[in-house]
Amino acid sequence: MLMENYIFSLAPIATGWVSNMPKNLTSLLLSWAPIWLIIGIAVAGPISDRLGRKNTFYVTMTLYGIGGLGLIFLSSTYVTLLVFLAVLLFASGGEMNTIMVASHEMMPRHHRSKTMMLELNFINLGGLLLAILSMTTRAWSHSVELEKVSVGIALLLVLVVLLFARVNTPESLRWLVRHGAKEEAHHQALKYYGAEEGERRYQAVIEPPKRQVNNQYLKVSVGIRLYATMATAFAGAAGFGIFTYVVAPYYYQSLTSQIIFVAGLVGFITGFIGLWGNRLSRKHLLLWGYLGTFVFAFIIYLTTGTWTKNLDLFWVLVVLFNIFVAVGYITEDTLKGEVWPTRSRGTYTALVRFVSIGLYIGTIYLTAHYSLSHTLLFNAVVWAIGASGAVLWFFKGLETGRGVAIEEASNETEA
Repeated sequence: MLMENYIFSLAPIATGWVSNMPKNLTSLLLSWAPIWLIIGIAVAGPISDRLGRKNTFYVTMTLYGIGGLGLIFLSSTYVTLLVFLAVLLFASGGEMNTIMVASHEMMPRHHRSKTMMLELNFINLGGLLLAILSMTTRAWSHSVELEKVSVGIALLLVLVVLLFARVNTPESLRWLVRHGAKEEAHHQALKYYGAEEGERRYQAVIEPPKRQVNNQYLKVSVGIRLYATMATAFAGAAGFGIFTYVVAPYYYQSLTSQIIFVAGLVGFITGFIGLWGNRLSRKHLLLWGYLGTFVFAFIIYLTTGTWTKNLDLFWVLVVLFNIFVAVGYITEDTLKGEVWPTRSRGTYTALVRFVSIGLYIGTIYLTAHYSLSHTLLFNAVVWAIGASGAVLWFFKGLETGRGVAIEEASNETEA
Protein backbone atom coordinates (compact mmCIF):
# COMPACT_ATOMS: atom_id res chain seq x y z
CA MET A 1 0.00 0.00 0.00
CA LEU A 2 2.87 2.34 0.82
CA MET A 3 4.48 1.56 -2.53
CA GLU A 4 1.27 2.25 -4.48
CA ASN A 5 0.92 5.86 -3.38
CA TYR A 6 4.68 6.38 -3.42
CA ILE A 7 4.63 5.55 -7.13
CA PHE A 8 1.33 7.34 -7.85
CA SER A 9 2.68 10.54 -6.27
CA LEU A 10 5.79 10.38 -8.48
CA ALA A 11 3.85 11.87 -11.41
CA PRO A 12 3.13 15.31 -9.90
CA ILE A 13 6.65 15.36 -8.38
CA ALA A 14 8.10 14.49 -11.80
CA THR A 15 6.48 17.57 -13.37
CA GLY A 16 9.48 19.39 -11.90
CA TRP A 17 11.99 16.99 -13.45
CA VAL A 18 11.60 18.40 -16.97
CA SER A 19 12.38 22.07 -17.44
CA ASN A 20 9.89 24.43 -19.11
CA MET A 21 7.22 21.74 -19.43
CA PRO A 22 4.16 23.13 -21.30
CA LYS A 23 0.73 22.71 -19.68
CA ASN A 24 -0.44 20.03 -22.12
CA LEU A 25 2.56 17.84 -21.20
CA THR A 26 1.96 18.54 -17.51
CA SER A 27 -1.62 17.30 -17.99
CA LEU A 28 -0.31 14.18 -19.75
CA LEU A 29 2.11 13.42 -16.93
CA LEU A 30 -0.60 13.95 -14.29
CA SER A 31 -3.04 11.70 -16.16
CA TRP A 32 -0.29 9.14 -16.82
CA ALA A 33 -0.52 7.95 -13.21
CA PRO A 34 -4.24 7.01 -13.19
CA ILE A 35 -4.14 5.76 -16.81
CA TRP A 36 -1.53 3.09 -16.14
CA LEU A 37 -2.85 2.42 -12.68
CA ILE A 38 -6.26 1.39 -14.06
CA ILE A 39 -4.66 -0.67 -16.83
CA GLY A 40 -2.80 -2.61 -14.14
CA ILE A 41 -6.03 -2.91 -12.15
CA ALA A 42 -8.00 -4.17 -15.17
CA VAL A 43 -5.40 -6.83 -15.97
CA ALA A 44 -4.58 -7.99 -12.44
CA GLY A 45 -8.18 -8.26 -11.18
CA PRO A 46 -9.27 -11.13 -13.44
CA ILE A 47 -5.78 -12.68 -13.32
CA SER A 48 -5.89 -12.88 -9.53
CA ASP A 49 -9.29 -14.60 -9.75
CA ARG A 50 -7.95 -17.10 -12.28
CA LEU A 51 -4.32 -17.72 -11.24
CA GLY A 52 -4.44 -16.88 -7.55
CA ARG A 53 -3.47 -13.95 -5.36
CA LYS A 54 0.12 -15.02 -4.64
CA ASN A 55 1.05 -15.73 -8.28
CA THR A 56 -0.22 -12.28 -9.25
CA PHE A 57 2.07 -10.73 -6.64
CA TYR A 58 5.14 -12.35 -8.22
CA VAL A 59 4.26 -10.78 -11.59
CA THR A 60 3.77 -7.30 -10.14
CA MET A 61 6.95 -7.46 -8.04
CA THR A 62 8.98 -8.35 -11.15
CA LEU A 63 7.60 -5.27 -12.88
CA TYR A 64 8.47 -3.16 -9.83
CA GLY A 65 12.10 -4.23 -10.20
CA ILE A 66 12.18 -3.41 -13.92
CA GLY A 67 10.55 -0.02 -13.42
CA GLY A 68 12.71 0.93 -10.45
CA LEU A 69 15.97 0.15 -12.23
CA GLY A 70 14.78 1.95 -15.34
CA LEU A 71 13.85 5.03 -13.34
CA ILE A 72 17.34 5.19 -11.83
CA PHE A 73 19.47 4.44 -14.90
CA LEU A 74 17.42 5.09 -18.06
CA SER A 75 14.82 7.84 -17.46
CA SER A 76 16.90 10.71 -18.83
CA THR A 77 14.23 12.11 -21.19
CA TYR A 78 10.53 12.92 -20.97
CA VAL A 79 9.66 9.85 -23.08
CA THR A 80 11.76 7.35 -21.08
CA LEU A 81 10.41 8.86 -17.86
CA LEU A 82 6.88 8.13 -19.10
CA VAL A 83 7.84 4.57 -20.07
CA PHE A 84 9.26 3.53 -16.71
CA LEU A 85 6.58 5.35 -14.76
CA ALA A 86 4.07 3.36 -16.81
CA VAL A 87 5.72 0.06 -15.80
CA LEU A 88 5.72 1.06 -12.13
CA LEU A 89 2.13 2.32 -12.21
CA PHE A 90 0.88 -0.80 -14.01
CA ALA A 91 2.47 -2.92 -11.29
CA SER A 92 1.16 -0.79 -8.43
CA GLY A 93 -2.40 -0.89 -9.79
CA GLY A 94 -2.27 -4.68 -9.89
CA GLU A 95 -0.56 -4.87 -6.50
CA MET A 96 -3.07 -2.76 -4.62
CA ASN A 97 -6.07 -4.50 -6.12
CA THR A 98 -4.70 -7.91 -5.17
CA ILE A 99 -3.73 -6.76 -1.66
CA MET A 100 -7.28 -5.53 -1.05
CA VAL A 101 -8.70 -8.85 -2.23
CA ALA A 102 -6.24 -11.10 -0.40
CA SER A 103 -6.41 -9.21 2.89
CA HIS A 104 -10.16 -9.67 3.22
CA GLU A 105 -9.78 -13.38 2.50
CA MET A 106 -6.80 -14.07 4.75
CA MET A 107 -7.42 -12.03 7.89
CA PRO A 108 -9.34 -13.66 10.78
CA ARG A 109 -12.87 -12.38 11.29
CA HIS A 110 -12.24 -10.36 14.44
CA HIS A 111 -9.17 -8.64 12.97
CA ARG A 112 -10.28 -8.18 9.34
CA SER A 113 -11.58 -4.59 9.55
CA LYS A 114 -8.74 -3.38 11.75
CA THR A 115 -5.95 -4.85 9.65
CA MET A 116 -7.51 -3.74 6.36
CA MET A 117 -7.91 -0.14 7.52
CA LEU A 118 -4.39 0.00 8.96
CA GLU A 119 -2.98 -1.43 5.73
CA LEU A 120 -4.79 1.26 3.77
CA ASN A 121 -3.35 3.91 6.09
CA PHE A 122 0.10 3.13 4.72
CA ILE A 123 -1.07 4.65 1.43
CA ASN A 124 -0.82 7.98 3.25
CA LEU A 125 2.67 7.10 4.46
CA GLY A 126 3.81 6.40 0.90
CA GLY A 127 2.98 9.93 -0.28
CA LEU A 128 4.44 11.38 2.91
CA LEU A 129 7.78 9.59 2.50
CA LEU A 130 8.07 10.58 -1.15
CA ALA A 131 7.35 14.22 -0.33
CA ILE A 132 9.99 14.22 2.44
CA LEU A 133 12.54 12.60 0.13
CA SER A 134 11.77 15.06 -2.66
CA MET A 135 11.89 18.18 -0.46
CA THR A 136 15.07 17.03 1.32
CA THR A 137 16.93 16.21 -1.90
CA ARG A 138 15.96 19.48 -3.56
CA ALA A 139 16.92 21.56 -0.52
CA TRP A 140 20.26 19.79 -0.19
CA SER A 141 21.45 19.51 -3.79
CA HIS A 142 18.95 21.12 -6.20
CA SER A 143 19.76 18.17 -8.48
CA VAL A 144 16.95 16.51 -10.44
CA GLU A 145 19.17 13.51 -11.23
CA LEU A 146 20.02 12.93 -7.58
CA GLU A 147 16.33 13.22 -6.69
CA LYS A 148 15.43 10.55 -9.29
CA VAL A 149 18.17 8.21 -8.08
CA SER A 150 17.22 8.56 -4.40
CA VAL A 151 13.54 8.01 -5.20
CA GLY A 152 14.38 4.90 -7.24
CA ILE A 153 16.70 3.40 -4.60
CA ALA A 154 14.07 3.85 -1.88
CA LEU A 155 11.57 2.07 -4.13
CA LEU A 156 13.90 -0.91 -4.61
CA LEU A 157 14.51 -1.16 -0.85
CA VAL A 158 10.76 -1.45 -0.25
CA LEU A 159 10.65 -4.12 -2.96
CA VAL A 160 13.13 -6.25 -0.97
CA VAL A 161 10.79 -6.10 2.04
CA LEU A 162 7.86 -7.08 -0.19
CA LEU A 163 9.71 -10.09 -1.58
CA PHE A 164 10.53 -11.36 1.92
CA ALA A 165 6.91 -10.96 3.02
CA ARG A 166 5.41 -12.63 -0.04
CA VAL A 167 7.66 -15.69 0.13
CA ASN A 168 6.45 -16.24 3.70
CA THR A 169 2.75 -15.71 2.91
CA PRO A 170 0.38 -18.50 1.81
CA GLU A 171 -2.05 -18.40 -1.07
CA SER A 172 -5.55 -17.31 -0.07
CA LEU A 173 -7.14 -20.40 1.47
CA ARG A 174 -10.58 -19.19 0.41
CA TRP A 175 -9.44 -18.83 -3.20
CA LEU A 176 -8.00 -22.34 -3.20
CA VAL A 177 -11.16 -23.88 -1.70
CA ARG A 178 -13.48 -22.01 -4.12
CA HIS A 179 -11.40 -23.39 -6.98
CA GLY A 180 -11.64 -26.96 -5.75
CA ALA A 181 -8.11 -27.22 -4.36
CA LYS A 182 -9.05 -28.25 -0.82
CA GLU A 183 -6.01 -30.50 -0.35
CA GLU A 184 -3.65 -27.69 -1.36
CA ALA A 185 -5.48 -25.29 0.94
CA HIS A 186 -5.08 -27.75 3.82
CA HIS A 187 -1.38 -28.22 3.01
CA GLN A 188 -0.71 -24.47 2.91
CA ALA A 189 -2.68 -23.85 6.10
CA LEU A 190 -0.53 -26.36 7.99
CA LYS A 191 2.70 -25.19 6.34
CA TYR A 192 2.34 -21.48 7.08
CA TYR A 193 0.28 -21.44 10.29
CA GLY A 194 1.34 -24.62 12.07
CA ALA A 195 -0.73 -27.68 12.95
CA GLU A 196 -3.23 -26.23 15.43
CA GLU A 197 -3.78 -22.76 13.98
CA GLY A 198 -3.61 -24.09 10.41
CA GLU A 199 -6.32 -26.67 11.07
CA ARG A 200 -8.52 -24.04 12.69
CA ARG A 201 -8.15 -21.67 9.75
CA TYR A 202 -8.78 -24.42 7.22
CA GLN A 203 -11.97 -25.53 8.98
CA ALA A 204 -13.17 -21.91 9.14
CA VAL A 205 -12.82 -21.67 5.36
CA ILE A 206 -14.52 -24.93 4.39
CA GLU A 207 -17.30 -24.45 6.96
CA PRO A 208 -18.15 -20.72 6.83
CA PRO A 209 -20.49 -19.30 9.48
CA LYS A 210 -24.21 -19.28 8.80
CA ARG A 211 -25.66 -15.85 8.39
CA GLN A 212 -28.16 -14.73 10.98
CA VAL A 213 -31.73 -14.36 9.77
CA ASN A 214 -32.37 -10.65 10.31
CA ASN A 215 -32.88 -7.58 8.18
CA GLN A 216 -29.27 -6.47 8.61
CA TYR A 217 -28.02 -9.23 6.35
CA LEU A 218 -30.69 -9.31 3.66
CA LYS A 219 -29.10 -9.49 0.23
CA VAL A 220 -28.14 -6.14 -1.28
CA SER A 221 -28.52 -5.86 -5.06
CA VAL A 222 -25.49 -5.65 -7.32
CA GLY A 223 -26.76 -2.28 -8.53
CA ILE A 224 -26.70 -0.77 -5.04
CA ARG A 225 -23.28 -2.26 -4.35
CA LEU A 226 -21.89 -0.93 -7.63
CA TYR A 227 -23.26 2.60 -7.26
CA ALA A 228 -22.25 2.99 -3.63
CA THR A 229 -18.73 1.69 -4.17
CA MET A 230 -18.18 3.47 -7.51
CA ALA A 231 -19.54 6.84 -6.33
CA THR A 232 -17.44 6.85 -3.16
CA ALA A 233 -14.37 5.48 -4.96
CA PHE A 234 -14.71 8.12 -7.71
CA ALA A 235 -14.88 10.92 -5.16
CA GLY A 236 -11.98 9.46 -3.21
CA ALA A 237 -9.82 9.34 -6.35
CA ALA A 238 -10.94 12.48 -8.21
CA GLY A 239 -11.77 14.71 -5.24
CA PHE A 240 -8.52 14.00 -3.44
CA GLY A 241 -6.57 13.99 -6.70
CA ILE A 242 -7.87 17.34 -7.93
CA PHE A 243 -7.02 19.13 -4.71
CA THR A 244 -3.73 17.35 -3.95
CA TYR A 245 -2.24 16.46 -7.34
CA VAL A 246 -3.82 18.89 -9.83
CA VAL A 247 -4.32 22.30 -8.17
CA ALA A 248 -0.68 22.68 -7.13
CA PRO A 249 1.03 21.77 -10.46
CA TYR A 250 -1.48 23.97 -12.33
CA TYR A 251 -1.53 26.98 -10.01
CA TYR A 252 1.14 26.63 -7.26
CA GLN A 253 4.02 24.54 -8.67
CA SER A 254 6.32 25.44 -5.77
CA LEU A 255 3.83 24.00 -3.22
CA THR A 256 3.35 20.57 -4.85
CA SER A 257 5.64 18.61 -2.50
CA GLN A 258 4.38 20.49 0.56
CA ILE A 259 0.72 19.79 -0.21
CA ILE A 260 1.46 16.09 -0.75
CA PHE A 261 3.46 16.09 2.50
CA VAL A 262 0.67 17.69 4.57
CA ALA A 263 -2.02 15.49 2.99
CA GLY A 264 0.05 12.38 3.70
CA LEU A 265 0.91 13.36 7.27
CA VAL A 266 -2.67 14.30 8.23
CA GLY A 267 -4.06 11.22 6.49
CA PHE A 268 -1.56 8.90 8.17
CA ILE A 269 -2.28 10.24 11.66
CA THR A 270 -6.05 10.19 11.12
CA GLY A 271 -5.86 6.71 9.61
CA PHE A 272 -5.03 5.18 12.98
CA ILE A 273 -8.75 5.31 13.64
CA GLY A 274 -8.46 1.91 11.98
CA LEU A 275 -7.22 0.53 15.30
CA TRP A 276 -10.89 0.56 16.30
CA GLY A 277 -12.01 -0.74 12.91
CA ASN A 278 -13.53 -3.92 14.36
CA ARG A 279 -15.72 -1.97 16.78
CA LEU A 280 -16.86 0.89 14.56
CA SER A 281 -19.71 0.85 12.06
CA ARG A 282 -18.50 0.89 8.45
CA LYS A 283 -21.75 2.60 7.40
CA HIS A 284 -21.34 5.44 9.91
CA LEU A 285 -17.66 6.02 9.11
CA LEU A 286 -18.42 6.15 5.38
CA LEU A 287 -21.29 8.59 5.87
CA TRP A 288 -19.49 11.05 8.15
CA GLY A 289 -16.24 10.85 6.21
CA TYR A 290 -17.89 11.80 2.92
CA LEU A 291 -20.33 14.36 4.30
CA GLY A 292 -17.50 16.06 6.19
CA THR A 293 -15.25 16.12 3.14
CA PHE A 294 -18.00 17.61 0.98
CA VAL A 295 -18.62 20.36 3.55
CA PHE A 296 -14.94 21.36 3.69
CA ALA A 297 -14.52 21.12 -0.09
CA PHE A 298 -17.39 23.60 -0.41
CA ILE A 299 -15.91 25.87 2.27
CA ILE A 300 -12.56 25.85 0.42
CA TYR A 301 -14.40 26.96 -2.73
CA LEU A 302 -16.36 29.71 -0.93
CA THR A 303 -13.22 31.14 0.72
CA THR A 304 -10.96 31.04 -2.35
CA GLY A 305 -10.55 34.81 -2.40
CA THR A 306 -9.45 34.79 1.24
CA TRP A 307 -6.99 31.91 1.48
CA THR A 308 -5.21 32.78 -1.77
CA LYS A 309 -4.10 35.93 0.08
CA ASN A 310 -3.48 34.17 3.38
CA LEU A 311 -1.64 30.86 3.09
CA ASP A 312 -1.95 30.23 6.83
CA LEU A 313 -5.71 29.82 6.34
CA PHE A 314 -5.00 27.64 3.31
CA TRP A 315 -2.97 25.18 5.37
CA VAL A 316 -5.64 25.05 8.09
CA LEU A 317 -8.25 24.16 5.47
CA VAL A 318 -5.92 21.55 3.93
CA VAL A 319 -5.56 19.86 7.34
CA LEU A 320 -9.29 19.84 8.13
CA PHE A 321 -10.18 18.67 4.62
CA ASN A 322 -7.72 15.77 4.77
CA ILE A 323 -8.92 14.57 8.18
CA PHE A 324 -12.33 13.75 6.68
CA VAL A 325 -10.76 12.50 3.44
CA ALA A 326 -8.75 9.96 5.44
CA VAL A 327 -11.79 8.68 7.36
CA GLY A 328 -13.82 8.28 4.18
CA TYR A 329 -10.94 6.83 2.17
CA ILE A 330 -9.89 3.97 4.44
CA THR A 331 -13.58 3.10 4.91
CA GLU A 332 -14.43 3.20 1.20
CA ASP A 333 -11.35 1.24 0.18
CA THR A 334 -12.18 -1.40 2.77
CA LEU A 335 -15.80 -1.61 1.63
CA LYS A 336 -15.22 -2.02 -2.10
CA GLY A 337 -13.18 -5.19 -1.65
CA GLU A 338 -15.42 -6.96 0.87
CA VAL A 339 -18.90 -6.87 -0.67
CA TRP A 340 -18.17 -9.32 -3.53
CA PRO A 341 -18.04 -13.15 -3.52
CA THR A 342 -14.63 -14.85 -3.45
CA ARG A 343 -14.79 -16.24 -7.01
CA SER A 344 -15.21 -12.77 -8.51
CA ARG A 345 -13.81 -10.51 -5.78
CA GLY A 346 -10.73 -9.58 -7.79
CA THR A 347 -12.75 -8.78 -10.92
CA TYR A 348 -15.46 -6.71 -9.23
CA THR A 349 -12.97 -4.82 -7.07
CA ALA A 350 -10.97 -4.07 -10.23
CA LEU A 351 -14.13 -2.94 -12.06
CA VAL A 352 -15.00 -0.44 -9.33
CA ARG A 353 -11.46 0.91 -9.22
CA PHE A 354 -11.13 0.99 -13.03
CA VAL A 355 -14.29 3.05 -13.50
CA SER A 356 -13.70 5.42 -10.58
CA ILE A 357 -10.05 6.17 -11.40
CA GLY A 358 -10.86 6.27 -15.12
CA LEU A 359 -13.37 9.06 -14.47
CA TYR A 360 -10.69 10.88 -12.48
CA ILE A 361 -8.54 10.99 -15.63
CA GLY A 362 -11.31 12.92 -17.39
CA THR A 363 -11.42 15.47 -14.57
CA ILE A 364 -7.70 16.23 -14.99
CA TYR A 365 -8.23 17.39 -18.59
CA LEU A 366 -11.58 19.02 -17.83
CA THR A 367 -10.18 21.18 -15.05
CA ALA A 368 -7.04 22.09 -17.03
CA HIS A 369 -8.99 24.92 -18.65
CA TYR A 370 -10.90 26.00 -15.54
CA SER A 371 -10.03 28.90 -13.31
CA LEU A 372 -8.91 28.05 -9.77
CA SER A 373 -12.35 28.97 -8.40
CA HIS A 374 -14.19 26.82 -10.95
CA THR A 375 -11.82 23.91 -10.29
CA LEU A 376 -12.61 24.03 -6.59
CA LEU A 377 -16.37 24.26 -7.24
CA PHE A 378 -16.07 21.22 -9.49
CA ASN A 379 -14.18 19.46 -6.70
CA ALA A 380 -17.07 20.13 -4.29
CA VAL A 381 -19.51 18.63 -6.82
CA VAL A 382 -17.33 15.52 -7.04
CA TRP A 383 -17.49 15.10 -3.26
CA ALA A 384 -21.27 15.57 -3.40
CA ILE A 385 -21.42 12.55 -5.72
CA GLY A 386 -19.34 10.57 -3.24
CA ALA A 387 -21.62 11.65 -0.39
CA SER A 388 -24.64 10.37 -2.36
CA GLY A 389 -23.04 6.92 -2.49
CA ALA A 390 -22.35 7.01 1.25
CA VAL A 391 -25.94 8.05 2.00
CA LEU A 392 -27.28 5.25 -0.22
CA TRP A 393 -25.15 2.67 1.57
CA PHE A 394 -26.16 4.03 4.97
CA PHE A 395 -29.85 3.43 4.23
CA LYS A 396 -29.76 0.50 1.77
CA GLY A 397 -26.43 -1.25 2.35
CA LEU A 398 -25.46 -3.76 4.99
CA GLU A 399 -23.12 -3.39 7.94
CA THR A 400 -19.75 -4.91 7.03
CA GLY A 401 -17.84 -3.71 10.09
CA ARG A 402 -18.10 -4.59 13.79
CA GLY A 403 -16.61 -8.06 13.40
CA VAL A 404 -18.80 -9.19 10.51
CA ALA A 405 -17.35 -12.25 8.72
CA ILE A 406 -16.28 -11.84 5.10
CA GLU A 407 -18.92 -14.43 4.08
CA GLU A 408 -21.63 -12.21 5.58
CA ALA A 409 -20.21 -8.98 4.12
CA SER A 410 -20.16 -10.54 0.64
CA ASN A 411 -23.51 -12.38 0.91
CA GLU A 412 -21.79 -15.72 0.37
CA THR A 413 -23.53 -17.48 3.27
CA GLU A 414 -27.13 -18.50 3.20
CA ALA A 415 -29.65 -17.52 5.85
